[in-house]
Amino acid sequence: MKRILIADDHDAVRSGLRAVLEQRPGWMIVAEASDGRSAFEAALKERPDVAIVDFFMPRMTGLEITRGIKKHLRETEVLIFTAHESGVLAQEALQAGARAFLVKSDANKLLLAAVEALMARKPFVGGRFWGQSGREDEAGEGHVKLSPRERLVVKLVAEGYSNKGISAMLSSSVKTTETHRASAMGKLGVNSIAGLVRYAIRAKLIEE
Repeated sequence: MKRILIADDHDAVRSGLRAVLEQRPGWMIVAEASDGRSAFEAALKERPDVAIVDFFMPRMTGLEITRGIKKHLRETEVLIFTAHESGVLAQEALQAGARAFLVKSDANKLLLAAVEALMARKPFVGGRFWGQSGREDEAGEGHVKLSPRERLVVKLVAEGYSNKGISAMLSSSVKTTETHRASAMGKLGVNSIAGLVRYAIRAKLIEE
């Protein structure tokens, strides 16, 4: 019996995932969690084969959960699940140790395939992001090389999040977020949020 953990702060999302996954014979949901800390503790206790973790979770982010799982539970594979369509997030997830990345809007058609891949110890990245992560800045201004965290901050700023909101999502200090934002603006040669938004659109970090 293959054991699966589901971690998302929305009850409806967890219920939907459970309904899809339990259709597959031999798969069992051993734990659910609505925040990051509970998810990590449940993973340590249940030692699932696969952990499906939302990218943005309260108390611990999906990236922090992933790093913790890969440090203590090397046999557990992680699928990062998010509502945000971004190769930047995909790269962050894979660098943290996740082997799969999936956008929630693709769950109905790709979730089972993603989990099957993880059960077989194979990577899975949702179709639109395969081969794209880490290269989004080339779409607009190829000579500019932002770090993965700088690109993520630029994306979130362009989506309208404040420094405080970004810091909460990434579990970092406001000062750290401001540093990444200032560094990105310096590299891009822009001095306003409007400039960051224009870059984010050109680099396909957000939809126009």
